Amino acid sequence: MKTYKYLFLLIGLSIVGCSDLEESPITEISPESYFSSLSLEQVEGFTSGAYAHMVHRNFMSREMTQALMYRSDMMAIGRTGAQERIDMDNFTVQADNALIAGGSNTYWPKVYQIIGAANEAIKAGKLLEEEDEAVLNEVIARARFARAFAYFHLVRQFGDIPYLGDETLLSDAVLAPRTPAAEVYENIIADLKFAKEWLPNTQVSRALPAKSAASAYLADVYLTLEEYQLAYTEAKEIIDNEGLYNLGLEPDFQSLFNSDKSDISIEPIFVLHFTGTADGDQGLDYQAAFTGIRSDGQYRNANGEPVGGGWSVEVPSLAVYTTWDANDYRRTVTFDDKALQNGVLRSYETFTDGDGTAVNRPHVAKYTRMGNGTSTGTNFRGSKSNYYMMRYAEVLMIGAEAANELGIAADAEAWVNRVMARSRAGGIITGGINDGTVIAPSAIPADFSGLDQDSFRTRILEERRLEFAYEMKRWYDIARRKLGATAFGPNGLESVVSTESGVGPGPKSFDPSRDYLLPIPISEILINPNLTQNPGY
Repeated sequence: MKTYKYLFLLIGLSIVGCSDLEESPITEISPESYFSSLSLEQVEGFTSGAYAHMVHRNFMSREMTQALMYRSDMMAIGRTGAQERIDMDNFTVQADNALIAGGSNTYWPKVYQIIGAANEAIKAGKLLEEEDEAVLNEVIARARFARAFAYFHLVRQFGDIPYLGDETLLSDAVLAPRTPAAEVYENIIADLKFAKEWLPNTQVSRALPAKSAASAYLADVYLTLEEYQLAYTEAKEIIDNEGLYNLGLEPDFQSLFNSDKSDISIEPIFVLHFTGTADGDQGLDYQAAFTGIRSDGQYRNANGEPVGGGWSVEVPSLAVYTTWDANDYRRTVTFDDKALQNGVLRSYETFTDGDGTAVNRPHVAKYTRMGNGTSTGTNFRGSKSNYYMMRYAEVLMIGAEAANELGIAADAEAWVNRVMARSRAGGIITGGINDGTVIAPSAIPADFSGLDQDSFRTRILEERRLEFAYEMKRWYDIARRKLGATAFGPNGLESVVSTESGVGPGPKSFDPSRDYLLPIPISEILINPNLTQNPGY
């Protein structure tokens, strides 16, 4: 990933998001003149540019993540008056929401920048006829994986979207109509199949996709489409070949959120890797800042000094903590329920006594733990963190969920029980107030055993919620399984408000006929007469 910084300069030559195309003279350059002189290194540059875009604040570091976090039943608004966040949290989003529409800090155009850079690589690669097929196709496979990864996020959030394929001219993008979601999924699958064929079994970094990443995302796509046999087959192929792909579960769940250990773990399949260096908002780890506790001094920077705490912006719903069995090791790792504010040790009920802009609820610890001892700046933003886009535990659980739908109970139980066993084993807390605390093995969570199909389905969705808490998975599970009425109803996790701080989930207005999709940004509709709006917006 360190090489991406200088290659990022190439992105200026690639598509810069639908909103910007009308003003950009580069869109008038013909492909023939643009690609008149090419080399494999240039194709690598375009491909690297696609991945460089992924560590910008407008993608998973900040803007898109806020939408995914707030729209789940795991996260709630913290101490912030930003209307775009409040609307995401309360399902009152409009087409001009500042997270998705207009301005420089929105994520719709950023995702199309990823897609645009990938398309440039693919188009350029097709012109290099003299290159070794395997070498060239591996580079193109990385580009097609990046494109599939970007579209998979967009189609799940917006439904029908403009699909810009290999041969789409940059000047045509501002007139691109919405492509039916089913067709977008067909293209995603085709890209992932190509990537699976040409990517190597392993990579030097999990920030680069290997064959297993393409296969894992194929399994995830099939699960989303309820193509359970295909999802099961993809997951089983990975599980049966975990040695070939150098995959396995990290023995200690806590180690996944320790930057010294996560880089060498064999559990991650695909990550966004933050290196502790940044160019403006390129490469900054915002999630540690957004989820950290105000004025909390329990974590340190790279120089051993207190980081200064976070911003208490994305704060878990109180009931997520209070309903999670305290004997589950994952809860201890996932949350910070204590803080060291101005030298005073406080529990979450009194965080606002230490800082009036804090929130009296337990905070997410996964990102602050990862940033401990690595940040080169304040509030964790210069941290060396891995954001887990896909890890092996998810493959096991995708396979288990699909196997259950197919009635293959033996595989379903065996695969998910590996994840349950890891959680029961306990471990050692690293970093923060509880550094060195040994969490003894426990009987929680229990194995999946003897459940009927419906009970298994309910429980595995619950275990996905806990295992991947705050890893940007929950909203997609709610949407694909249509859990909104339950998740955001009167008995949902967000119905419990932290009365101590007066800050908590607002009244939800979830509408199942509208809110499983976001609105198409009004800024895009205004410049593209071929775009239509999603129902209800």
